[in-house]
Amino acid sequence: MAERPLILVSNDDGVNAEGNIVLREALAAWADVYTVAPLHEQSGQSHAISLHRPLRHRALDERTHAIDGTPVDCVYVALFRKDLLPRRPDLVVSGINHGANLGADVHYSGTVAAAREGALRGIPAVAFSALGGLAALAPAAEHASAIAQRTLEATHPEGRPLLLNVNIPPEVRGHRATRLGQRQYSEGVDARKDPRGGTYYWIGGPGGVQHPPMEQADTAAVDEGYISITPLDLRATNADHLAFASWVAGGATFNEADE
Repeated sequence: MAERPLILVSNDDGVNAEGNIVLREALAAWADVYTVAPLHEQSGQSHAISLHRPLRHRALDERTHAIDGTPVDCVYVALFRKDLLPRRPDLVVSGINHGANLGADVHYSGTVAAAREGALRGIPAVAFSALGGLAALAPAAEHASAIAQRTLEATHPEGRPLLLNVNIPPEVRGHRATRLGQRQYSEGVDARKDPRGGTYYWIGGPGGVQHPPMEQADTAAVDEGYISITPLDLRATNADHLAFASWVAGGATFNEADE
């Protein structure tokens, strides 16, 4: 590029989260970085957008802004307000998330949703997550910066914005192109009583997570010390089930062999 690329950075851990800070510092070595991120932690918000309440804005400095909303709110505001960015971003980057976003995590993750919102608006986007705790974030940022730069240099499919989900292990042996794997959590809902006798629920089991074997899975790559780079598709239609949908609609006879 003739000029330094402009990168919009967001996340779901909050604008002052260590992962976000080290990521934007690493990107600033070669790009003009503008941050619009949640004022407070918004983990697990998925693609939620605030349509029925006002959003408060706080400028931390000329290039760093906080919005008291979801990750998607932040990217949306950044792209449709003309006073937060000098021009349309060349890349949207989200993270670095404090912890993994593997397998089905991408459906719940605010980190991935912030990147997805950029891709939905036609801008290449990458979501970064890192394992290994706070000590692993600074080295992860260097890997993330290199991947972001290669993403900008790549030839992108025409009319199909690139969306990558990247997970970085604490000790990196290399990189792998992956597909979403499976994560098996210890599921459950714990019911408890509050001091006034009311019932409240705590979602999530007490145990850890297991990764069943799966070829080319992001889970396996990270477990083996490789950075997983998973391309995500914005098209939600399940083409394999169109014949079934036609049958439900009263059209063509459904044939199980078409599934």
